[in-house]
Amino acid sequence: MYASTVRGLLVRGMLAGLIAGLFAFAVAYVVGEPPVRGSIAVEEAQAAKDAAGAPSAHAGHGGDAASGEAAAEEEELVSRPVQSTFGLATGVLVYGVALGGIASLAFSFALGRVGGFSPRATAALTGAGAFALVYLVPFLKYPATPPAVGNPDTIGQRTTLFFLMILLSVLLGVGAIILGRRLAPRLGNWNATLAAAGGFIVATALAFAVLPDNSDAVQPGFPAALLWEFRVASLAVQLVLWAVFAIVFGVLAQRLLAARAEGTEATAPAQQEAPALG
Repeated sequence: MYASTVRGLLVRGMLAGLIAGLFAFAVAYVVGEPPVRGSIAVEEAQAAKDAAGAPSAHAGHGGDAASGEAAAEEEELVSRPVQSTFGLATGVLVYGVALGGIASLAFSFALGRVGGFSPRATAALTGAGAFALVYLVPFLKYPATPPAVGNPDTIGQRTTLFFLMILLSVLLGVGAIILGRRLAPRLGNWNATLAAAGGFIVATALAFAVLPDNSDAVQPGFPAALLWEFRVASLAVQLVLWAVFAIVFGVLAQRLLAARAEGTEATAPAQQEAPALG
């Protein structure tokens, strides 16, 4: 019975993630695409300026051939209209389904273990915790940057640092939950929650101080207003994704668990009233 319930929650979590991904895609397209297009325009303007200021090493026909080869190499494999529509939708929907499945497993573990909350309330706490640990805390250390803005030579290093911050954030969050549960019998739920939250904040601040900064994540001279607009849009996409997931999954999980509870209550009396054989 427990395995089938977890499986049912997993399926509903992925469905809720898909629905949340649709809402997140709408926000990403309407709010996030304008600063992306703006950053690409800044990059193209800077590239044109650099090309105009740099004399060609080959004159005449040879120079034209070299320019043609460079243009062919720089030609996009996928056009921007496709990237901003089908590509963006595919990425956001796959992301939503994957994280929805993972969050549903976290919900299955948290239900009944973090307090006497209903499935809807537990789903809301799971969504809020996932948003904070998976995105908000790493975002505060390594804010999102538009494409083609930072130093391309350090993309691998910056990606590694970002995922390392996600891992540390999740581990520290789990540690804070365990600490709060162990302190609750002695301090009470409220004081234990405050102590665990304080410990999480201190540990996160230490991680921020130890991990290196992305000093070359944004090139000098990039418009600050455009960078701020992109980061706010990125934050809005994640906020909508997790808020919609928490609402939809909370409703689906509540219905599933209520139906399973009614089925269990109906089966128990029938088993008790069955006459003994023999």
